[in-house]
Amino acid sequence: FSVVRYGNVVGSRGSVVPVFQRMIEEGAESLPITDDRMTRFWITLDQGVSFVLSCLEMMHGGEIFVPRIPSMRLVDLAKAMAPDLPQRIVGIRPGEKLHEVMITEDDARNTVRLDDRFIIEPGFDFWEENRNRIEAAKPVEDGFRYDSERNDEWLDTDSFREMMEASGR
Repeated sequence: FSVVRYGNVVGSRGSVVPVFQRMIEEGAESLPITDDRMTRFWITLDQGVSFVLSCLEMMHGGEIFVPRIPSMRLVDLAKAMAPDLPQRIVGIRPGEKLHEVMITEDDARNTVRLDDRFIIEPGFDFWEENRNRIEAAKPVEDGFRYDSERNDEWLDTDSFREMMEASGR
């Protein structure tokens, strides 16, 4: 088996999007933000499904596939959903993180980069014969970390609204 690891799915039950939508529909006077520095990765359901299907074609077994997807600050997400509503900082909840980390520095030594994804390869002896089987894959640099704070790709409010529309939200 292989694993797919990705960020928040726009509009899914566990995402903040339906929570904010409900609050807006119910006439909220402000939107709660846990911390103004908080960031998250975002993907649509269709993008997630397409990514999983493409991974099925590539997988050998034991890999963790991570899509290269955009990040967004939660304050910008709230602004995209309700530009005229003020935001109030409510503080981070126990166990909540400021930023999502999809690839740690420790994972980096087994991670390769493709145009649209990263693949964390297993560090087991059986995998050695499979290493470098994808020609276009390049190892990431030492100390690499893929997190929502230091991502190369960011959503602005217009892009997020387009993503919501594409998701039927």
